Amino acid sequence: MCKYLLMSVIIFFSFVSLLSADNEQYTIGISDILEVRILKPDVITDRSSVSPGGEISVAYLGSVQVKGKTIAEVQREIQWRLANGYLKYPVVVVALIESRSRNFTVSGEVVKPGTYQLQENTTVLKAISIAGGFTKFGSKSRVKLLRPYTDKPGYESIKINVQKAMDGNAKEDIVLQPGDIVVVSEGFF
Repeated sequence: MCKYLLMSVIIFFSFVSLLSADNEQYTIGISDILEVRILKPDVITDRSSVSPGGEISVAYLGSVQVKGKTIAEVQREIQWRLANGYLKYPVVVVALIESRSRNFTVSGEVVKPGTYQLQENTTVLKAISIAGGFTKFGSKSRVKLLRPYTDKPGYESIKINVQKAMDGNAKEDIVLQPGDIVVVSEGFF
């Protein structure tokens, strides 16, 4: 029995280390869903959505500030806080269940305007494709990217020449960042 338990723990930690390697540099944002598992001394599992204030709720601790931190940083903080006053030798695993803070929006003359989850290396062309492509009124020459300023309110407007991007000009097919908005305007007749 003990042998099987030990093997399960080793397999579990191997799986968790693979997951955390992928998410090691991921910065937690508002609305992301995290799972906090306290494995020792008792197994407790909490799933929380990051609140607008940047916090999650954790057993024994209450609110823990997580926005802007990596998964590893949150895991270390929770384990440290639990060890200093709540549990003896806690083992904690934190995992990103769903990224909801890394989104982009496609609006205007596309088949399915809306907000979509940002995947790695999503470009303007890929975003338009994800949104179902141009409607019959959509203009390839009237596409712009609105990118939020990092230091002040508002957006930087970047004109995109979709035809050049489709012809292979990589400079025109910009990689999206969280919060970007792709706007496809109606063509003139």
